[in-house]
This record gives sequence, structure tokens and C-alpha cells, in this order.
Amino acid sequence: MTTSALPVLNKKDFQTDQEVRWCPGCGDYAILNAVQGVFPELGIPREKFVVVSGIGCSSRLPYYMNTFGFHTIHGRAPAIATGLKISRPDLDVWVATGDGDALSIGGNHFIHVLRRNVGLKILLFNNRIYGLTKGQYSPTSDQGTKAKSTPYGSLDRPFNPASLAVGAEATFVARSVDVMQAHLKGVLKRAAEHKGTAFTEIMQNCPIFNDGVWDDVTAKDVREDELLLLEHGKPLVFGKKKDKGIRMNGLDLEVVTLGQNGITENDIIVHNEKHPNPAYAFLLSRMEGLEGFPMPVGVLRAVDAPAYENTVKAQLEAVTAKKGKGDLAKLLAQGDTWAVD
Repeated sequence: MTTSALPVLNKKDFQTDQEVRWCPGCGDYAILNAVQGVFPELGIPREKFVVVSGIGCSSRLPYYMNTFGFHTIHGRAPAIATGLKISRPDLDVWVATGDGDALSIGGNHFIHVLRRNVGLKILLFNNRIYGLTKGQYSPTSDQGTKAKSTPYGSLDRPFNPASLAVGAEATFVARSVDVMQAHLKGVLKRAAEHKGTAFTEIMQNCPIFNDGVWDDVTAKDVREDELLLLEHGKPLVFGKKKDKGIRMNGLDLEVVTLGQNGITENDIIVHNEKHPNPAYAFLLSRMEGLEGFPMPVGVLRAVDAPAYENTVKAQLEAVTAKKGKGDLAKLLAQGDTWAVD
């Protein structure tokens, strides 16, 4: 018996007839472009893809993806996606969410899907603001952010999504930028390959309510000095002249200049995304916002651990082998029962 080869898919195969409706200049367009460009390269039949979302601008993504999809309620996309992946582990399930959707009302679902290591690919669009509801500060907004809900400046300390993910011991944590298309597509492909929860934070611009929020690190004229491109097995070197690096100084990280005081690449940390101790990835995630430090982008952590849907399946098979197949009617009728007339 032979099976026919999979049809060759392209980007157009993943586009729908729906009018893409985001504000002009929104970073969501770039993210959609990257996702639609990567899906046909994964060698997966189109009917095996599912895109699940919550509420927010980012959560319109399922409408624009010619795959199966589900637009859930605020913050609950990980819960719905978990149920789907457990019942249909053969499906490739992606979750589109925003910084508000995932980290505010959905924060509980977010951390638990990470610790369980469900085989989902989570894309968190981070523009540090609530866009759909017209400009309130979000859990990732900087302290002092003046928005419609904080006219005198936000007093809250913001979440660092990557740090939060590492703290929940996510097995895959990555970060990219909406406008860095080649980098973003590379990260998405890595996420697709991961067995377990793959979390990717995407720095994304909201031109209406938080325009230029990432310009200080992602603008073309500063990007080389302000971003650290992570590559497994390569030293943490950055800068236009590739003359700056990161080394350990006790329990802290330190920015140094190559060539000064005898410092060479041998003194620089070699990136190990597979480090079993999450403390290393956590240190990398905390570089964001520190004076003089670049923001790491790429894969911060990628370690192997059993995927939740596989452990659930194994447990069910073991119990069934021991006790036999269950009978739902008998289960409901056992013990004390009564009839209501």
C-alpha cells in the first residue's frame, strides 16, 4: 500500500478571503505574514493546523489563517487549546495572544500550560498596551506609562514575559521582533519543532496607542548595539563592531569590551539554550531594561521534557490495561443514587 505525497503548499494556501483589519502600520500584519510564510514550510497537512486565540487585536489571527481555528474568550485560549491537544495530539495547535490577554485575566492559564508542557506553540504579541479596548496600560507597560486608564502614569511594576515563562519552567522560551522577518521566521520554525510548550514573545508596535514603544532597541540605526542575537554554541557578542560581550561577574552578568584589559572571546559566555538549570535563561531575560545591556532575542531556552498530552495518553493506556475499558453509564449509576419525579 502506498500513500500519496503531501501537496506542496505555499503562503497563499494559508490566506483566507477575510479582509485583514488592523490599524495601518500595526505590527500584527508583519506577524501574520511570518506565520503564513512559515506554515507551508513545516511539512504538515493544512487540515492538521489549528490556531486558537483569546481576545484582543492579536486574537483576530484565526480569521486570517486558512486553517481550523477557534476564537475563545478573554485569557482562556491556553485552556481551550490544552483540551484540544490532549484529545487530538495529532494536531499542530498554535495559540495567538497578547500581553493583556495572556498576562492579566489569562495569567493563571498561561503559567499552568507552561509548567504542564502541553504541546502548544504560543505566540505572545507584546505591544505593552491594550489596543483593542483603546489604550489602557497593560501588565507589560513600563512604570510611568501615561494611558487612558493611568493619566498620571502607571504605578505597577510590569511583567517580563520571558522571565515569567522561565520562572514557570517553560521548556522553550524565545523572543523576536515583528519587523525582523527573517529572524522571526527562524524562531517560529524552531518553536514548531519543539516537543512541548513553545513560548515566543514577539515585540510588536501599536502605532495608535503606543507608537515606537520598542524603537530604542529595534530601530535599524540602533539595533546592532541594542539587541543581542542569541545563537546556541556562540559567544554572547554584540555591537556594530562586534566588540562587546557578556560575561559572568560573580552571580551577575556584566557587559565588557573585547580588547580592553586583556578581555578576549574566551572570557565571554557561550550561549547554551539547552542548559538544564533555568537560572541561566532567567539571567538572560532580566537583561531587558538594564542600563548598558542589550536585549536578547532568539531562543533563550530549549530543553527536552515529556509533553503533557503524551503523559496523559500513557497514563490512560496503563489504567485501561489494568482495569479494563470504563463504562460511563456504570460510573454515573454507582454509589448512592436517587430519582427525582
